[in-house]
Amino acid sequence: MIALRIDATIANLDTVIDYMCEKLMEKGCPKKIILQLRVAVEELYVNIAHYAYGDKTGYADFEVEFEGDNAIITLIDEGVPFDPLAKLDPDTTLSVEDRPIGGLGIFMAKKSVDDFTYKNENGKNITQLTKKIAE
Repeated sequence: MIALRIDATIANLDTVIDYMCEKLMEKGCPKKIILQLRVAVEELYVNIAHYAYGDKTGYADFEVEFEGDNAIITLIDEGVPFDPLAKLDPDTTLSVEDRPIGGLGIFMAKKSVDDFTYKNENGKNITQLTKKIAE
């Protein structure tokens, strides 16, 4: 079931975030957890919008589902295969000046959720985030 299919453009970021927040609020999700999920989803969606399709505009599918006390958020695109989990976490003990550029957003996304998975299946990038929403 695809809940939301949109053109993967930065202009549609608010649509994705608003949709997610609405679904989480309907379930009584605490504001702190909504903010954590917002960080993760924003980072992943922006990566799709900027990099998945090169100069072309493709789509992004977005789903918010609930299983027990967990929210499961899925982002799907047919862009260039990209496994966000393959990148090593940045060394946050280094000063900003000594740290290589890139990777901090995905690191923050991983730290914002309880489980983060990726697979490329049938030409689709499928990224799934799971977060316990009950305190």
